Amino acid sequence: MTLTLHYRFGLMTACLLLMAVNACASEAPESSTADAPPAGTVAVPAALETKAVATANADAADDPAIWAAAAGTTAILGGETVQGFIAGTDKKAGLYFYGLDGRELQFLPEGLLNNVDLREDVSVAGRKQVVIGASDRGRMGVALYLYDPSSTDPANQVRRWGFIRSDLDEPYGFCLGKSGAELHAILIGKDGQARQYRIDSTGGEPRGIEVRRFAIGSQSEGCVVDDGSARLYIGEEAKGLWSYSFAPDGGDQRKLVQGVDGSGRLVADVEGVALMRDADRTFVLVSSQGDSAFAVWQVNGKAPIYRGRFKVGAGVDADAVSGTDGIDARGGMVGTFPEGIIVVQDDENDGQAQNFKLVDWREIRRALGL
Repeated sequence: MTLTLHYRFGLMTACLLLMAVNACASEAPESSTADAPPAGTVAVPAALETKAVATANADAADDPAIWAAAAGTTAILGGETVQGFIAGTDKKAGLYFYGLDGRELQFLPEGLLNNVDLREDVSVAGRKQVVIGASDRGRMGVALYLYDPSSTDPANQVRRWGFIRSDLDEPYGFCLGKSGAELHAILIGKDGQARQYRIDSTGGEPRGIEVRRFAIGSQSEGCVVDDGSARLYIGEEAKGLWSYSFAPDGGDQRKLVQGVDGSGRLVADVEGVALMRDADRTFVLVSSQGDSAFAVWQVNGKAPIYRGRFKVGAGVDADAVSGTDGIDARGGMVGTFPEGIIVVQDDENDGQAQNFKLVDWREIRRALGL
């Protein structure tokens, strides 16, 4: 009698577990479970830092984006000859542009901009331009800007281009992506609602044509598009990192790359998400704000593979990073960094207003054994 009850109870439990697995198959973790996380979290030094944003004593600096001139070339921005720049939001005041040495080159007093991203080699009015976009919580939409990297005008600067109005209650997360020659914007509301717009500039002024809307589920912000694989990665702050299709008909189907599950890989809040291309390898880097760290996955294979996590400690010319939010990454030659950099927001900037820290990618690669 007892054996029969145990058998029936075990059978029922197995069936219920099987039903739960089948029901959640579309949201199963996509990362390899065979790769155990390395012991601990490695430390890498900050190489240098940007000037602090002007909004002091507030949660202000938020998200960076990196542009670099081709190796051996320069450009003009803010009256300076530069090898690239870092765009960084002060979400209380506007958009900064810093040199790769951290100096301020330009500031656009655009108000409540939250996240920023860019794409280069976009044809606008017959010229290859850098398009910069940002989520705008003041005007409720996407603010768009242009930079001409080939201009020889000493006064060459980033200039306003246009605006895409959205029906989201509070535009929050933002990223750009290219599908062939088409430029698309992903805009995420603070409540987890998302919109995808195709940016059409055939008439001169940019127009945002909505091609997709979906719901992430709860508060979300960080996102990045892998143009090559047509994948969209989104950080849901309390839940984890998700992988979506970037295609307009991708709907809301997704796979969980990593959850906030007690493994220690991601600690809520999950914030910035960035893509690093390193030769033939592609990595996704994610801000684990809950413990001021960053987690790394290699994503150029059949499934994401967890490669470890790191913290940014003090360097010769910068203090350590804490409470980090936004992150961006760029591989290859970036100014004086021969193999790439990452740029991260720093919450507590040694007694000053918040700013952004630069880290040599070689330090991260060496520390994680990549």
